[in-house]
Formats: sequence, structure tokens, C-alpha cells
Amino acid sequence: MESEPTADLIRAQLRRLRLHAELSQEEFGKLVHFSGSQISAIELGQRPFDRLFLRRADEVLTTGGLLTSLLRLAERYSQPNWFRPWLEAERQAQQLWCYHPTLVPGLLQTENYARAVIRADDMLSDDEVERRLAVRMDRQSVLSRQQPPKLIAVVEEAVLRRADEGFRGLMVQQIAHLLECVDQPNVSIHVIPAEVSTHVGLAGPFTLALGNDSGWVGHLENQLSGTTIDKDGELTILIARWESVRSEALPHNQSALLMKEVMTSWS
Repeated sequence: MESEPTADLIRAQLRRLRLHAELSQEEFGKLVHFSGSQISAIELGQRPFDRLFLRRADEVLTTGGLLTSLLRLAERYSQPNWFRPWLEAERQAQQLWCYHPTLVPGLLQTENYARAVIRADDMLSDDEVERRLAVRMDRQSVLSRQQPPKLIAVVEEAVLRRADEGFRGLMVQQIAHLLECVDQPNVSIHVIPAEVSTHVGLAGPFTLALGNDSGWVGHLENQLSGTTIDKDGELTILIARWESVRSEALPHNQSALLMKEVMTSWS
């Protein structure tokens, strides 16, 4: 979960903060449940660090979250080039409109749901699954910032009901999270009922972001990558398709009642 050269910066800051706290490697190691030799190996770049270690280090060294913030920065800039423009648009958005035909949108996923979705790709190592999970969870912080965007999400009833016996507990947790989200003034979730058999959104997921400059940016996902949309003609089409998808969904209160019905039917 490291990214050079930011990893070197993290290790250097770790050593600087430890010395400033007047802790030997052995003393610091005991506080974070590592041996002194393990701390030495981390500081020398001979042993990798992870998010849990940095979180403990931040607590022990009272850094205000500096080390984990540096890790988030490293993860952000380790993203593929095609994804970075969308991440920037998402962070600066005043409004976000999200639709996905087969999944709960990423900004609304619980950690357990997101991990299960990411782990479905059996070509990913456990470390890569956790790295992608950390990035996804970090992206959700946009919804709790001081002036968060207005998020409107449309989900399919079929997505909420897709669960075998082993997955139902996870989905109960996920739907409960959605209901908590709609209690926030900046989040609206609307459900397209199962009786709506076809509509234009089924062609694929998309998200639209309205920036501080009052300009729209779109994002399309596929199996291998994604595309950021910024051309006026294409944005006009996406906005029209959003309006069509949104019109198929239930109003706010009816959507919440449907989500509660699905959740209680499994509890």
C-alpha cells in the first residue's frame, strides 16, 4: 500500500516525529505493538507499512492524522491517469448525480459491501483489495466536509434485493446505511421499483458532477477503465438520460419505505 516517493516522505516524517517525541525505536515499537527491529526496518524502507500501523503511529505521536493523510495522498496519486480528472471533479463538486444499474453507488457503500464488490475480482491480491477499499472509503469523505455537495443517487430495487443467504446480513447493513444517509440534508436516494422493466439507464452506470464554476462533468464506467466526459454535446445527452432515469424512480418518502420493507423482510 505504499507509493514512491511519498512512501519515502512518510518514513522520513515517521522518524522525525519519533525523535521529536524522544522515543527510541524500541520504546515507540512497544507503543504501536511492534518490535524495535521492525520499526527500524520500516524507517529504512526494508519493511512495508500499512494504514493500521500509520493510524497507531498518528495516535502515539499525536500528529493530528499527518501520516495517514500522507498515505491518502499517495493513494490518490497512484490512481490511473484516466481516473484522476474524475476524482478532482468529485472533490470539487457542488452537486453529484449518481446512477448504477447493478450496484449501490460507491459513495454510499458500506465498507463490508465495498470489500465484497471489490473482492469479486479474483485477479486482485488481498493487499490490492484493501488498497482499493481504502481509496473508495476515503472518497466518501466528500459527503461530510464542511460544505458538502448535494448528492442525488438512483438505485434499482433489484440491487437492494440481490442477496443469497450468506449475503443478506451484509445487505441489511448496507440498506440501513442508506437510510442513515438520507437523514442527512445533502443526500437523497431514490429507488426504481422492480416493475419498471426497462429504461435508458440500464445501458450502464454514470455520474454527473456540477463544479464551482457551474460547469458539468460526467463519468462513465466500464470493465477495464472509465471515461471523464466534458464535451457539451455529450453532457447534454447524459443530463437528459439522468432526467429520464430519475423520472422512473420513486419519490423520497416512498423510496425510504421500500428500503425499510426490503431490510425488515430479511431481518
